[in-house]
Amino acid sequence: MRAFLFPGQGSQSVGMGKALAEASRAARDVFSEVDEALSQRLFKLMSEGPEDELKLTANAQPAIMAHALAVFTALTREGGVSLDKAAQFVAGHSLGEYSALCASGSLDLATTARLLKLRGEAMQAAVPVGEGAMAALLGADLELAQKIAAAAAEGEVCAVANDNDPSQVVLSGHKGAIDRAIAMGKDMGAKRAIALPVSAPFHCPLMQPAADAMAEALGRTELMAPAVPLFANVTAEAVADPAVIRGQLVEQVTGMVRWRESIANMAAAGVEEFIELGGKVLGPMVKRIAPDAKVSSVVTIEDVEAIARDLA
Repeated sequence: MRAFLFPGQGSQSVGMGKALAEASRAARDVFSEVDEALSQRLFKLMSEGPEDELKLTANAQPAIMAHALAVFTALTREGGVSLDKAAQFVAGHSLGEYSALCASGSLDLATTARLLKLRGEAMQAAVPVGEGAMAALLGADLELAQKIAAAAAEGEVCAVANDNDPSQVVLSGHKGAIDRAIAMGKDMGAKRAIALPVSAPFHCPLMQPAADAMAEALGRTELMAPAVPLFANVTAEAVADPAVIRGQLVEQVTGMVRWRESIANMAAAGVEEFIELGGKVLGPMVKRIAPDAKVSSVVTIEDVEAIARDLA
């Protein structure tokens, strides 16, 4: 069994997709459609920068999705790979969940781009700049991270945002609480605690205004049943019911990304191969969760051609 994975924020970089677009008509079509949907020259920003503009949440989210879907579309349209024959599940890390749903036919590309633009803007607007922060705890598991978060909170929000793998958990919340978590993390047993260069505290209760905005937008959006089930971030379980998916996408804004459990549960369900489309961020996490699994990343046209041969 096989699963297709789609990366989240942090996987953006200037130049992303440029060589792929030069080599693939299918990829160019994706970038053009996203530009048109957003009335924005997003692909030019992805190709040329500046980096500080690309890193803005409202640009990074649709950009990462566009890149992943360009890779996926090159693989399916030009590589002859059919999702429902090649994979039994899809999953995405945070915003990557939208990429996964688009790839599986639950959302169309233009709608996905507009939803992620709105999601990025709403997340950025939810907390004034400088009031929130995030930190990665390295060499810490979920239980230790929860203890550190509880000790650091002191009446403020300090929550686990991403349970990424057995040795990497991310905290999110008020800046003061995150600063305290970083200061006490090592003493409490984490190997390292590092402040993350993010513009807002994602996946914690401070994001409630963004969740409300997404609930309204998703309430107006038609979702189809995906071609293959999605392993959802908030439950780490497979889902295919559009109404349930809609609710989980809202919960996901404030909820923890249960990535470690999602991969472990897919492996337990029989998935032996994980293919990351459009990034090289998730693969190392997967190897730490399911060391026996085959893991590959598809970014370049050469990667697309190699995977298409493997899946033929």
